[in-house]
Amino acid sequence: MPVFPAVCSAENWAEKMFSETKHDFRIVGRGTTAEHRFEFRNIYEEDVHVAAVRSSCGCTTPTVTKDTLATHETAAIVATLNTSTFIGQKAATVTVVFDQPFYAEVQLAVSGYIRTDVTFEPSDIDFGESKPGQIQDRQITISHRGNPGWRIQDVRSHCGDLQVKLSQPRVQPGLVQYEMQVRMKESMPEGEIHERLTLVSNDTQFPTIEMAVNGRVRPTISVSPAAVSLGTAETGGTVSKRLLVRADDDFEIQEVRCVDERFSFDIPKGKKKLHFVNMKFTAGDTPDRIAQKIEIVTDLPGGKTAECVATGTIQ
Repeated sequence: MPVFPAVCSAENWAEKMFSETKHDFRIVGRGTTAEHRFEFRNIYEEDVHVAAVRSSCGCTTPTVTKDTLATHETAAIVATLNTSTFIGQKAATVTVVFDQPFYAEVQLAVSGYIRTDVTFEPSDIDFGESKPGQIQDRQITISHRGNPGWRIQDVRSHCGDLQVKLSQPRVQPGLVQYEMQVRMKESMPEGEIHERLTLVSNDTQFPTIEMAVNGRVRPTISVSPAAVSLGTAETGGTVSKRLLVRADDDFEIQEVRCVDERFSFDIPKGKKKLHFVNMKFTAGDTPDRIAQKIEIVTDLPGGKTAECVATGTIQ
């Protein structure tokens, strides 16, 4: 794992944590939800801290989901295009300021075009939180004001776990409306849903328009905390922690895996929806930095497992 030198080099260590630094919202409707998550992960041994995020333009509002990250932890800079108060072509630079372990800045570029003649009600497709395998349906009204000959020719999705049905258009003087049903299929994988639909119309100037699809399929099994801090342990000392493991159905913990033999676990017996696992770390005689994955193996269908990461220091 990378370790910072005593004097920070000229290379931008902070930018290496980001999987991407640019995003184009393309064409979106007035008042619709337009958010993009710039994910980043602490790949270093030291803690990383976000001191501030700012935007060069009021058309974009940036926020950070978590400002302090230990080793292996992830977070996101969420850039929101303000489609209710701005129209037309917009672009902004979001600056992320880090002050730990060293000062650095990362620039994230966002752009998009906000149309005034197309609106969605509601402003996005939000499935909320669902159980694994649960089918969800959402209904949305698409309105175009202006050309009565405007038509939607296709709806495209990069996600095979979404199904879309579009009604026939309702045409009134100066208004064309569609009812669209979006179904989240039972095959949608666990985790956060950040997808989008692309509506293809017969508008030659602006043939496509984007729509956000959000939600979350909660894991079949989860462990809390996901990032376990052991703090600073003295050589030869011990640190004890307790893990909470839960699921929607009764289950049994069959095994807890960790390649570091300094970790030991008391595994509870029986089947139930919630288990407590007592974890003990016994430090050796040598100063060290700890960053270990812990995997909890259950008897749930498919051999479902849950993972957490334990970090700390021996001095």
